[in-house]
Amino acid sequence: MSQALQELLDLLDLEQIEENIFRGRSRSAVVPRVFGGQVAAQALVAAGRTVPEDRPAHSLHAYFLRPGDPGAPIVYTVDRIRDGRSFTTRRVVAVQHGKPIFHLSASFQTYEEGLDHQDPMPAFTDPDTLPTSEQRLRGYAHLAPEVVDRFLEARAAVDLRYVDEPPYGRFGEPREPHSQVWFRTNGKLADDPLLHVVLATYVSDMTLLDSVLLAHGRGGWAVGDVVGASLDHAMWFHRPFRADEWLLYDQQSPTAHGGRGLGQARIHTQDGRLAVTVIQEGVVRVPR
Repeated sequence: MSQALQELLDLLDLEQIEENIFRGRSRSAVVPRVFGGQVAAQALVAAGRTVPEDRPAHSLHAYFLRPGDPGAPIVYTVDRIRDGRSFTTRRVVAVQHGKPIFHLSASFQTYEEGLDHQDPMPAFTDPDTLPTSEQRLRGYAHLAPEVVDRFLEARAAVDLRYVDEPPYGRFGEPREPHSQVWFRTNGKLADDPLLHVVLATYVSDMTLLDSVLLAHGRGGWAVGDVVGASLDHAMWFHRPFRADEWLLYDQQSPTAHGGRGLGQARIHTQDGRLAVTVIQEGVVRVPR
């Protein structure tokens, strides 16, 4: 396991300070606020620790309310909404400086046999043939070295590989609003289903709005031609998966309007199983 991955796992390992109350810390992100994927992942950890181990998470719905302060701890309070025979529901509020910054509702379910079908996996490129993040980013002479370093530091725990050029790699001309990345953790994880779901939640906020930028030929914050932030985030976990094995994150944007852009995506395992569906809306504004 890489040191960066161990540091990420430590970051997600919340301190329990009272029944249903947990405390997390933050680390620097590529923007001067707490990374949204970190808050969502930590909130899911808090919820999961109040649920029996035989009930894996099957969905989450979250709102980003305020920018998080990376220099202050985050307190997560869990409300045990319902414990049913098949489903368990939890609500989590993340608080900093006395104000809520994030709200999450999550649902967990005991395993059941049932109807089974899925859309086929989209066409894909073998991830082992793609350049790593470092190989790709070091080749962009138009990006400031400090920008490249911050990207690489923020993603050091994850091997994330773009199938095509990311928005900041080739911008100025609109492209199809579709983006694919492969990702897996930089090291093996324990066999805890919640841990793999949490790691996928963390990564899911890294690239989902890329397709919004592609549709308008924008490069993103790295080149300063848009400003933005996540507004809300929803995930449905359909089938078991491992976050330490290759996952294809297939993303597209059906619309952008009113200073907001919508991204929707599916995560497939390398052998073709549809594991997760993700939808996110974010603020995407052109600087004046």
